[in-house]
Amino acid sequence: MKTLLDTVGQTPLIRLQNLVEDQDSELLLKMERTNPGGSIKDRPALYIIEEAERRGWLKPGGTIIESSSGNFGITLAMIGAAKGYRVIVLVDPKTTPVNLAMMKAFGADVRVVTEKDDSGSYHKTRIALANRLHREIPGSFRPDQCFNPLNSEAHYRQTAQELMEQCQGKLDAVILTVSTGGQLGGFSRYFKEHAPHIRVIAVDAVGSTIFGGKAHSYLLPGMGLSWTPPNIDDLSRIDEIYKVPDEDAFLMCRLLARYEGVLGGGSTGAGLVVAWKLVQEWGSGKRIACLAPDNGERYLPTIYNDVWMKERGLNVEIEPMGLRRRVRELVPHSRYPVETANYQPELVEILDCPTRFHEVRR
Repeated sequence: MKTLLDTVGQTPLIRLQNLVEDQDSELLLKMERTNPGGSIKDRPALYIIEEAERRGWLKPGGTIIESSSGNFGITLAMIGAAKGYRVIVLVDPKTTPVNLAMMKAFGADVRVVTEKDDSGSYHKTRIALANRLHREIPGSFRPDQCFNPLNSEAHYRQTAQELMEQCQGKLDAVILTVSTGGQLGGFSRYFKEHAPHIRVIAVDAVGSTIFGGKAHSYLLPGMGLSWTPPNIDDLSRIDEIYKVPDEDAFLMCRLLARYEGVLGGGSTGAGLVVAWKLVQEWGSGKRIACLAPDNGERYLPTIYNDVWMKERGLNVEIEPMGLRRRVRELVPHSRYPVETANYQPELVEILDCPTRFHEVRR
């Protein structure tokens, strides 16, 4: 008999039917919402926790401390409840009420960080506080998803291989949204080693500077940073980078729900904006896969709420043909990703990150 955590992984791969036309490429969506914690973050979180247990970094009765915008924190809270660990999660004002409620339901100690960092976001202040608490609390462990290479290793060893097997090797491109870089780092490494013909396409939020550009605030949850995370350790493995505006991503979420019956989060919408462009450009005979990182139910008070959208000056209605035409106008942020590097290695010292993670890649 399986336990709850044994059900992580082996998520279904579905084919979209109503938002693609006969002359389009085949468009596949990997449904990570079926993980027990409701998102793709179950995979690296469990992998990191089990490695920490194996290496003696986390022991019975210990405390897990993490900075998270939502999904990773929810998963850690779930794992903590299942394994008997105390969990402290540092979030920020962009974290949705539903995500906050879910973490608290699992028994996590949730703390909202309201001080912005030098980029106008909250990532650095959240991470710095998490690291300080780690130093102060005996027996604590920091998964440190932004700087821990075990994050990308989980996707290299598990998720990417799983997708390849589900497609039986018949795949032309994979589209990945990016925040801490685990998915992009792991997938790009796996495919360039095992199937270099498959194009790896990264999707970031407009306003994020993971791949350079001008920094400004954005609404997309669970995406973006103000630096290139070290989990993306080789930008030459990425073929193209796109940046997607909030409104386009949110409208795509709404169309996906109404025309395919799939309720996805903002990052799912952002990835599908790029996928929808490519299926039109590449035409029939090609196969494109996009990851759907989490469940849209978490964003009912925001992305799927007309009042919330209108208050932020965003459109709430668009017909499929209108968005089809709109996404065709999207241009790549870069076709030479190496030139977009925004690594900031000094952050490891500035934020006082756990040093052991720099030696864990095998």
